[in-house]
Amino acid sequence: MSLSFFFAEISIEENLEQFLIVLSVSLTVATISRFFSWFRQIPYTLLLVIVGLGLAFVNIRLIDLSPELILEIFLPPLLFEAAWNIKWDELKKNFLPVILLATIGVVICVIGVSFSLSYFTTMPIAIALLVGASLSASDPVAVVALFRELGASKKLTTLLEGESLLNDGVAVVAFVLLVSIPLGKHTFSLTNSITQFSTFVGIGVAIGLLIGFGISYLTQRFDLPLVEQSLTLVSAYGVYLVTEKLGGSGVIGVVVVGLILGNFGSRIGMNPRTRLIVSEFWEFLAFLVNSIIFLLIGDQINFTDLITHLDLIFVAIIALIVTRLIAVFALSYISNLITIVDINLREQTVLWWGGLRGSVSIALALSVPSILSERQEVIETVFGVVLFTLLVQGLTTKLFLEKLNLIGNQAIKQEYSELLARRFALNKVLDYLTAIPPDKNPDIDPEFYSYEQKLIEGQRTTIEEKIVDLQQKNPELKDISMKKLRENLLNIEADTYAELILKGELNKDLSPILQEIIAQEKSDL
Repeated sequence: MSLSFFFAEISIEENLEQFLIVLSVSLTVATISRFFSWFRQIPYTLLLVIVGLGLAFVNIRLIDLSPELILEIFLPPLLFEAAWNIKWDELKKNFLPVILLATIGVVICVIGVSFSLSYFTTMPIAIALLVGASLSASDPVAVVALFRELGASKKLTTLLEGESLLNDGVAVVAFVLLVSIPLGKHTFSLTNSITQFSTFVGIGVAIGLLIGFGISYLTQRFDLPLVEQSLTLVSAYGVYLVTEKLGGSGVIGVVVVGLILGNFGSRIGMNPRTRLIVSEFWEFLAFLVNSIIFLLIGDQINFTDLITHLDLIFVAIIALIVTRLIAVFALSYISNLITIVDINLREQTVLWWGGLRGSVSIALALSVPSILSERQEVIETVFGVVLFTLLVQGLTTKLFLEKLNLIGNQAIKQEYSELLARRFALNKVLDYLTAIPPDKNPDIDPEFYSYEQKLIEGQRTTIEEKIVDLQQKNPELKDISMKKLRENLLNIEADTYAELILKGELNKDLSPILQEIIAQEKSDL
């Protein structure tokens, strides 16, 4: 055994031990937070940051956090999982405000934060632009988890998640364009910047579309759940790496492929069971990655350096809050004038305060070239602001939701929707049992058949009683029943077309005709 091979084995073993320690601490915190009612009031991602801060305070460093680790290993699965779960219909309805916040909102943030730092501190404008670009990427993981737990509206969740998905790509591209200025490689030119930006985004969108639709049509040719699940994993990392190699935005590429596979590929190429398996796989992977990354964010804080740069951090925090307020309220006003989607003042307030910063901001700050003497100032300023948004804004967002009455009866609506879904599923099970009566299937014991049928009917009766009880207490829930019926009809039609495509009886995906009928019905009212 050579000496280099021996040291390589030691290095691998040390890295594995570090990874297991980080994973153990993360999962312990996430698990304990479910057992105590007080902890359940706080999103587990924020608890992980607090635990990481505690470890950093006693100078226990779990692992070195490199920007490459976040951008190339952690970021693709987080982006893909969010894009996979976003419903295209919801995103399409809110597309204009999402696009405005993800593009013009990023520009407002970069300009506001960078010029504030340059004017009120001694930080050079070229360096301040890097801080502004780093802080322009929002990270709503903790807030969205809170939204879902409290039952906040789909519109709020879609706006915050959609903005984050797209502005990550825009922020990364902006950072790449701006980082060359303090290095003396380029001078700022609006024309060149727009051209470069268009190239980055264009390549990302093109590669995402190519691989997304390619895998969608490929999965039509077979029904192998594990293979299809693996293809989604390969596509998330593959798109990122290929797009970056070709000079495009890997972040945009992953978002595009995730949206296509989640809304199109999973519909035409995967049966319902496979879709469930893939969704559960990505839910687990996102939970795992978030558990690790938020713990490491807290663990990387250096309190001495933070205190040294308190003036920069304070100015950056105020600038970020003010520019976020301007961006959200101004762009929402423009969106309300143009589209039928109305973002009211209460929703705008939550969007403003819920614009947290996290892993992408940290990764961009850490990727500042070490040749720059101000690199540490950038890192500490961004770390300080991220810490403020996660702990102060993140822990008070629930208060905003409650005071602004944005929770309402969303939790009851969610419970009601789940009961409707369970009743629908049990009805399908009973339909199947009716189609295979024991007198036509000698292999089935009549007593066993009768027992199973009564058991399922009993469960359905219990669910129906709960549905009636909720309807009596909340008459407005009947609207959900009608909406759910339409959704089920559309899903049955779409699944039938997908099944015919898998069998080779159709060679293209058909749009549901019921959708056109419903749209016409609404226009006639």
